[in-house]
Amino acid sequence: MNLIEISSLEAPGLEVYGTLTEAQLRNRLEPEKGVFIAESPKVINVALDAGLEPVSLLCERKHIEGDARGIIGRCPEDMPVYTGSRELLARLTGYTLTRGVLCAMRRPKALPPEEVCKDARRIVVLHGVCDTTNIGAIFRSAAALGIDAVLLTRDSCDPLNRRAVRVSMGSVFLVPWTWLEGLEQVKEMGFTTAAMALRHDNISIDDPKLKATDRLALIMGTEGDGLPEAVIDAADYVVKIPMHNGVDSLNVGNAAAIAFWELTRTTYRT
Repeated sequence: MNLIEISSLEAPGLEVYGTLTEAQLRNRLEPEKGVFIAESPKVINVALDAGLEPVSLLCERKHIEGDARGIIGRCPEDMPVYTGSRELLARLTGYTLTRGVLCAMRRPKALPPEEVCKDARRIVVLHGVCDTTNIGAIFRSAAALGIDAVLLTRDSCDPLNRRAVRVSMGSVFLVPWTWLEGLEQVKEMGFTTAAMALRHDNISIDDPKLKATDRLALIMGTEGDGLPEAVIDAADYVVKIPMHNGVDSLNVGNAAAIAFWELTRTTYRT
């Protein structure tokens, strides 16, 4: 174990845990050098199970032989393990650590949509969804309810954002995902598209036509404005979730869970 006791926030190697922004961690100019932060032993273990590469670990002293012990045993012996007092680490990160463990991990290489979706039957396309909590919740529902892949437009939140990873409980490592350059790619891959929106020509999420579709892409929009009219017009179907008491819409994270359940149940779910 390469244990490094820290007494200063300026110690080399700690930048990823404190001073670097999410954009800097992502490193768009040199993606091969990009990292992200996984928080809590459970999430870190899910990432390791998925084959992601750890770069360094930050944990409280008491967790070296506690919550972090199993994680340290799974990492390379020469990998830096930074440790210090609870108070110092809280000053470094800006908050008290969840169970006292953070892990910097190498960002995986982004795959082309065609590869991510080659065997997929049910996918979700997130168009401009920029709230980290909603991204995390959508990934957690996608993993739990059998969605095969997630595609995101470039103006959506990064699924490897620290909060999105935490909210997803590591589900961002369980569902294949990648960035989408244009919605036309979805149809080019052979998917029928269903845009979730409120419009006069919509059909219910439980419409048999949707279940009968071999390859279906559900398109979901921003938390406030929803999908642009051009995106809705280009979709094969416009879909809604029937509601009561005059309520016309749900938070996109909640709507995703309901839609995923409906579209993957019966014969599709094993």
